[in-house]
Amino acid sequence: MRRFLSAGRFLFFLLLLSGVSGWLPALAQTEADSIEAPPPPKRELRGMWIATVENIDWPNQRGQAPEQYRRDYRRLLDAGQRAGLNAVFVQIRPASDAFYKSDLEPWSKWLTGVQGKAPAGGDDPLPFLITEAHRRGMEFHAWFNPYRATMDSVTRRLAANHPYRQHPQWFLRYGGQLLYNPGLPEVRTHITRVIMDVVRRYDIDAVHFDDYFYPYPDPGKVFHDEAAFRDFNPDSLKKLGDWRRQNVNILIHDLHDSIQSAKRWVKFGISPFGVWMNKSKDFPQGSDTRAGQPSYSNLYADTRLWLEKGWIDYVVPQLYWSTNFRLCPYPVLVKWWAENHFDRHLYIGHGTYRMLESTRSDTTWRNPRELPRQIRTNRATDGEAVGSVFFSAKSVLTNPLHTTDSLRQDLFRYPALVPAMPWKDATPPLPVTNLTLRRLSHYVTLNWQSGPPAADGDAATYYVLYRFEPNEASSPNDPRRILALPRPAPGFPATYVDTTAVPGQAYAYYVTAVDRLHNESRPMRVITTGRQAAEVALGAAPGGVRPATPPVAAQPAPATPRPSIRLNAPADKPEASAPFSKVKIKEKPAKKKGFFARLFGGG
Repeated sequence: MRRFLSAGRFLFFLLLLSGVSGWLPALAQTEADSIEAPPPPKRELRGMWIATVENIDWPNQRGQAPEQYRRDYRRLLDAGQRAGLNAVFVQIRPASDAFYKSDLEPWSKWLTGVQGKAPAGGDDPLPFLITEAHRRGMEFHAWFNPYRATMDSVTRRLAANHPYRQHPQWFLRYGGQLLYNPGLPEVRTHITRVIMDVVRRYDIDAVHFDDYFYPYPDPGKVFHDEAAFRDFNPDSLKKLGDWRRQNVNILIHDLHDSIQSAKRWVKFGISPFGVWMNKSKDFPQGSDTRAGQPSYSNLYADTRLWLEKGWIDYVVPQLYWSTNFRLCPYPVLVKWWAENHFDRHLYIGHGTYRMLESTRSDTTWRNPRELPRQIRTNRATDGEAVGSVFFSAKSVLTNPLHTTDSLRQDLFRYPALVPAMPWKDATPPLPVTNLTLRRLSHYVTLNWQSGPPAADGDAATYYVLYRFEPNEASSPNDPRRILALPRPAPGFPATYVDTTAVPGQAYAYYVTAVDRLHNESRPMRVITTGRQAAEVALGAAPGGVRPATPPVAAQPAPATPRPSIRLNAPADKPEASAPFSKVKIKEKPAKKKGFFARLFGGG
C-alpha cells in the first residue's frame, strides 16, 4: 500500500462550482446530517486490510506463540465487528513467503521471526484466521503480493526452500528489493500455482492483490528485464511498456480462469493505485488528476482493461487522498471510477492511516469529518460505489479522531449484506424450513433449519432475521429491520433469542437464507400476537402457503434464554462458541400495511 501526497483546498471548491458537485449531494451537508437522513444501504461491503508485512497490523511481534497471535487477531476482528465491518483482507503472502503451511514457499519471518521456521506446535494459522472471520459474519479475502520476493536485497537469510534458492534466474534486484521478473512464463506459472494451492486447500472467499505489479519507478534506476523482452515476446511487441502490460494481463487472465474452474464462488479482486491514468497525459479516458505514478504507465497494471474484460470481480482503488487535495481530489476520482468499473463491484480504499500521521502533506485528514464525508460521497454515486475498505486495521482498532465511533454510531449503525455478484451466481438458495416461534414473557425464541440445496447445489451459508410490527410498511431494503445475521455451523439448525421484544407487543418475523455469494432467498414468516404470556407458532411462506399455527399455550422454558445466537454444534466445532451481536432497533409508527411485497410478493 502506497502512502503519499501534499495538500491544497482551492481546486476542491473550483470543482464543486464546475460540475463535480453534481456527484456530491451528500457533501452539501457535511457539517451535520439531517435528522431524517436515510438509513445506510442494506448491501455494502465494509472491510479493512490487515497488513502483515513488517508487522504493520498483525502479528504484533515476530515469533509470538500461537496463543498470543490468535488473541491479537481476535482483537482486530472484534474491533472491526463493533465498527460494523463485514470483510477482512488479510495479507497471507507478503513477500514470496507464507502465513500458512506450504510446500512451495517458506514460512514468513513476520510470523515466526525466522523465514522457514514453522510456528510452535506445527500450528497452521490460516484455518483459524478464516474461521474467526466467518464466525463474525466477515468475508475472508486472502491478500497476496504476486511479485515481491524480499523487502531487502540480502539473500543469505532466505530459507532453503525459498524459490530464489532453486531458481535465481527468476529474480531481479531493483530498489533494494528482490523481485520476480513478470516477463518470464515460469514466474507466472509459479505465482498461479502458489495462489491456486491456497484456493484449493482453504475456505477463502476471495483472492486479493494490492497495487504492486511492476515496481514503482525509482529515479535513476533501471529495471533490467531486457533479456526477457528479447526472449519471451511471442507477439513481437515493439514497445517495452506494451510488453510489460501484456505480461501482467496474462497473469490476471489465467488466474481468473483458474480460480473460476476450481471454485466458482471464490472472488478475484485488485486494489490498484488510485489513478489509472491522467487525462493531462493525452489520455482522454483518464481522470482529471495529476498523479505522479499512474498505474497504467508506471506499474503496467491496466486495471480498467481487466474490469472491461471481466477478468476481476471487484476493484478497490486506493484513493488515499482527501477531498481537498488539489492534485488528486477524492471526489474527482470517485466519479471517474464510478464511470469506469464496467459493472464489476467498485469498493473504495480509504487512507485512514493518515489520521495517525502528523504529516503536513494532506492536513484535511486531521478533520474528523473527512472519513464520513468520503463515505457519503461513495453513497451519492447511485449505487456505483458499493463499499469501503480501510487501510489499515490499526486505524480501525485505535479509533483515531473517534472515527470508528462515527462508523459504529452512524454510517455503519445497521448491519449490511455484502453485495451479490450475479455474473458469478444469480440463483438464490431455497427458503428455510421448520421455522418455529416460542414466546415466554418478553423472550421470543426462533428456531429454523436450512432448506435443501438449490438448483446450483448451494445451500444457506447464513441467514437474515427481520422483525416488523404487524401494521407497519415493510421494505426488504431497510436494514433498520434486520435483527441479526446468524451464521450457524454448517448442517446445524439456528436459534435466535430476541430479548428486545416488548411484552404484549405483536411482531412478524421474517427469515431468509443467504448463500455463499450473498443471494437471498424468499422468506419464511412467523407471527406472535403478544396476547398471551406463552405462545407457540409455526412459520409459513408469505402469501398463505400454510397459515401460521394459532397461538397456543406453551410449556415454560427449562432455562432462561440468552440474548445471543446459539449454534447447536458440537463443542469441538470452532464455530460453536461464536457469539453474535444483536442490533437494537427503534420502532417507528407505520403508515401502511404490507410485508416485503415488492421483493417477495404476497402476504
